[in-house]
Amino acid sequence: MKLVFATNNQNKVKEVQSLLPNHITILSLIDIGCEEDIPETQPTIEGNAIQKAQYVKKHYGYDCFADDTGLEVNALNGEPGVFSARYAGEQRNSDDNMNKLLNELQDKKDRSAHFKTVVALILNGEQHTFSGICKGTIIKEKKGEKGFGYDPIFMANGFEETFAQISLEEKNRVGHRGKAVQKLIDFLNTKK
Repeated sequence: MKLVFATNNQNKVKEVQSLLPNHITILSLIDIGCEEDIPETQPTIEGNAIQKAQYVKKHYGYDCFADDTGLEVNALNGEPGVFSARYAGEQRNSDDNMNKLLNELQDKKDRSAHFKTVVALILNGEQHTFSGICKGTIIKEKKGEKGFGYDPIFMANGFEETFAQISLEEKNRVGHRGKAVQKLIDFLNTKK
């Protein structure tokens, strides 16, 4: 089975490919000649995932899946949420985003947060969604060199290291994207 993963983020492609069984091959947007930025104009994480999957299906004709992820911080009423990638501006710079978030939390006692991922799949003309949540805490300074996005400042509940300090395998096991992708895999395994 070949599916397009509607992302240009090679970190996400690597993370998801490591989770998929051998009978599923991922094609990236580059592989199908999609070089444009796919619109993400919906007010929810789920809406953006669906919008991206529908865009690829409509414009390129491939069965595909897309994800959208947001970091929702309780003390900030769920921000940055759907704007996580652009929290500090359209340049989508992870360091700028983390610095802004750490600044916003400077005087807050409650540093609890969770990552939420929604995967939208379009397969054989049907649409399905799968979600995953990982609860944790925003620490006060960046730690670790692995991962991407907010990983250096996010510590999952039950851990003493950030997502940027643990292995990809461990992150996939407990993380939001890993949980959502596992639901996707379980569903795809019924379609062999």
